[in-house]
Amino acid sequence: MILYYSLKEGILYTLLGIIITLSILIALAALYTVFKPRIQFTVTGLDSGFSFSDVNMLWEVAQICELDQPNSLFYSMPALTKCMTQISNQAQSEGTDQSAKIQKLMSKLFDYRTKIQNDSDDKKGLTSTKSLDKGQTLRIILPGKGVFVSEIVNNGSQLVISIPKQKGIIPISGDEWVGKVISVYLWRKGDARYVFDTTVLQHGLFLGKSAIYLKHSVNLVRTQKRKSVRAKCEIYGTLYIMKKNSEDMTTIETKNGYRCLIEDVSESGALIRIGGKGAENVKIKLQYSIQNKLILMAGVIRTVDFNEAKNQSLLHFECTNIDPIMRNEVLSFVYNMLPENEKEVLEAISQTEDDFKQDDSFQEESVKETESISNPQNEENTPESPEAIIDTNVDIDEENNITF
Repeated sequence: MILYYSLKEGILYTLLGIIITLSILIALAALYTVFKPRIQFTVTGLDSGFSFSDVNMLWEVAQICELDQPNSLFYSMPALTKCMTQISNQAQSEGTDQSAKIQKLMSKLFDYRTKIQNDSDDKKGLTSTKSLDKGQTLRIILPGKGVFVSEIVNNGSQLVISIPKQKGIIPISGDEWVGKVISVYLWRKGDARYVFDTTVLQHGLFLGKSAIYLKHSVNLVRTQKRKSVRAKCEIYGTLYIMKKNSEDMTTIETKNGYRCLIEDVSESGALIRIGGKGAENVKIKLQYSIQNKLILMAGVIRTVDFNEAKNQSLLHFECTNIDPIMRNEVLSFVYNMLPENEKEVLEAISQTEDDFKQDDSFQEESVKETESISNPQNEENTPESPEAIIDTNVDIDEENNITF
């Protein structure tokens, strides 16, 4: 009898254990069903090399945008950009676009977007000098003689470049370059800095001008990748020279400054055109507007390309200080996230500018105006050597403007 009850009790405990186990399995299956999309999303992201924080952020974005295929955020740039646009537009319509939460999310998304863009650019790097474009500026090191500047005038079976110069003059004739082993540095627009070694094969004439011929190379080293994505633009802005190290970089300027034209822009810098001769290592503030919102950047002019014939300079500006909200505005512009109605306005403006360029009666006047830049009337705003951003001997107009 005791054995009977013992067996019965054992069976009951076994059945109870089975029931509990089945209940747990059913609960786990139900939980898996509920969280299956999130689990699959996380596994896919981690398997693809994304960090856990990136995966969590992108899942949040997918839920906000109600994506049918959340995994597309791992491989589709259009899907990511569409979501970013949707979040930005929704926040603007709700009046929460300036909130700390939205700004933090957008900053993370922009950083992620830039990372993906740069990863994509890595696959587009140069593999041969045969891919270099005519007009590409080259910096050439001739051992024992210093650094020279030249540019590509033709790219065929050999790389044909102009006779290298130093400070605007030709200290070494074309014949003297023949047989020399040189190091060539270049910055490929929108890409990176490259360097390669090659040999000067011969000297001769190309289209009636003296040139030297270089041997092609497939050993290009990509030495510096641009960390931010830049967008070409035509935005008028104002430059202000910072004369004191203690000057507040976040203060909006209201006094007269130097009018300029911004030709490309990113959150980390810009390419700026001015009249006159620019100077390197000058600290400046750059103010301009995007979507009727003021942007203030502070930083340093790293390099200057001066066109003596046009009496104009291209300033390569590195931004070292920008407000986070303004940074997101710049990135929104760079990634073409303007609302549809504003895109239409910009398209209309662009078309009317094209019409203006085709009007021959305005061309002569436009060319004359291109080289003018003004000097601020206020004496304390006038640049002084050696920190002048432009050559103070250049004639400048009274309205402090430069037109293009």
